[in-house]
Amino acid sequence: MNSARYCGRDFSVTELRSIKRLIADNPESSRAALSKLVCDMFSWRRPDGRLKDMSCRVAMLRMKNDGLIHLPPPRNGNNNGKCYLRRTPQAQPDPVPFITPAHSLTNLCLQPVSDRNQSHLWNEYIDRYHYLGYQPLPGAQMRYFVRNGNRILALMGFGSAAWKTAPRDQFIGWTKEQRKRQLHLLINNARFLILPWVRSKNLASKILAMATRRVADDWQKRYNYRPVMAETFVEIPRFSGTCYKAANWICLGETKGRGKLDRLHKARLPKKTIWIYPLVRNYRKLLCE
Repeated sequence: MNSARYCGRDFSVTELRSIKRLIADNPESSRAALSKLVCDMFSWRRPDGRLKDMSCRVAMLRMKNDGLIHLPPPRNGNNNGKCYLRRTPQAQPDPVPFITPAHSLTNLCLQPVSDRNQSHLWNEYIDRYHYLGYQPLPGAQMRYFVRNGNRILALMGFGSAAWKTAPRDQFIGWTKEQRKRQLHLLINNARFLILPWVRSKNLASKILAMATRRVADDWQKRYNYRPVMAETFVEIPRFSGTCYKAANWICLGETKGRGKLDRLHKARLPKKTIWIYPLVRNYRKLLCE
């Protein structure tokens, strides 16, 4: 093995040895602290200059799972988000169905997750009611509650884009170097959940339209750069992607069912349709610079 790729970065054998040595030299450090030390060591930073410590934490966990490094036990006791144990009355199922067409929702708005309590609540809703459960979004991200007045109807989350997807990369016209350089300008709609007791015709496509109008501005405010395209992956045959089509997203084809963590081309995962939505008109020019 000459190198291993994690979270969009190639780690050489020498770098992996350096990570192992750093872990051994800091036996009292938490996983979070170690990820920051690794980022400092390799100058692994976001476009706005901040450390990519969340991506690094995910990368190090995957290195551990691949047997390349050893990590100290997680201090929060939740096994890195694999089992989200928080349960509060605030996220209990609503016994009264919400049945209102989207065009009648005059107070519909997207509320960014902005503090720890909101973050816990968003995570809990996703864990309880999304078919994939809760998994932390690595790296830069924007999460939203979708509210009508004080009532939460849905949740949405954007995170880092997939490293490599052939139909998407061909559609953009990317070379490997262009993709490596500009991937941060593409964001992934990683989670979209309308709560199961909500019945509102056309709500999903309306939320998608609202989100694509504002997410670039929110991203700019938080990370000091502006994404130019959004993507998402819709599992088939579980879902058809109707709401994305209604919101004018573009379907580019299907994945091969291997997943982003399959480096040996052996995994057999559900196939997904690939959808993209340009956030600016000159997205190709900006992505291919």
